[in-house]
Amino acid sequence: MSFFKKLKNQMGEQFYRFLVDNYPRKAIDRLWMRYYGHKMNWDNPQDINEKIQWLICYGDTSKWTDLADKYKVREYVKSKGLGELLPELYGVWDNADKIDYEALPNKFVLKCNHDSGSCHFIDKSKGFNKEQINIELNKSLKKKYGYSDCEPHYNKIKPLIVAEQYLESTDEDFSFSLVDYKVWCFDGKPYSVWACYNRDHDGTDVNLYDLDWNVHPECSVFTPYFRDGKNKVKRPEKLEEMLLAASKLSEGFPEVRVDFYIVEDKLYFGEMTFTCARGRMSFYTKEYLKELGDQVKLPL
Repeated sequence: MSFFKKLKNQMGEQFYRFLVDNYPRKAIDRLWMRYYGHKMNWDNPQDINEKIQWLICYGDTSKWTDLADKYKVREYVKSKGLGELLPELYGVWDNADKIDYEALPNKFVLKCNHDSGSCHFIDKSKGFNKEQINIELNKSLKKKYGYSDCEPHYNKIKPLIVAEQYLESTDEDFSFSLVDYKVWCFDGKPYSVWACYNRDHDGTDVNLYDLDWNVHPECSVFTPYFRDGKNKVKRPEKLEEMLLAASKLSEGFPEVRVDFYIVEDKLYFGEMTFTCARGRMSFYTKEYLKELGDQVKLPL
């Protein structure tokens, strides 16, 4: 690539970042047209993807940054009287080179608080490459996660590294990974649960359930990454506790996805996500995206 082409690309990236910071609607318009091939419906948003974009630009996002922060959200969970759902916290650092690995337990998880995909699941008995992990974590700390898909609230999070309790699957005959229960909520009202399991770098098995734990495969779009989970997830004994916690945490927000895990019959909080799949979800049918969108009451 020539110097001038590189410069042109850099100038284009800088302009796009300027839009995200100052005119997010214009940035979203560009992304929407590139992804869908038509203009975003700002005047009358219908499905949940459109309404998420509307909320980014015109909704009250004042709490999104703290609640999308995997460290700060812990205080919010405690304030709702749900501190017992939090995985144990071992340490927080602003640089991976400050991590005292010897002081950490035999098993733990390292992750950045401001992004997705920076998790390292460490079992000291199996060995690990501390130097490589530190390089990767420090690289993640420098990334502004909110720019790539216009999610400005992520850019306001102070990047940190968090060490937490290692939660492991206790039913490996069913799933070699933890079952991730993702509860769709609308202003304190849980609506459905998207369960992900057998998750690895290549994909995850998924099932969609209503609150009575009836599966709805007709609402899903299965892909090589989001696979049709043939072995349906059994109704969790902690379902009512999970839905009550989701209700408390989601109150006051037009839409949010609240994630949970269950390990040895104990419920754990995972995270809160306001812009699921960047607000361009493709793993649900158009009909179900509209159904979810109907639950979102915009402050018009």
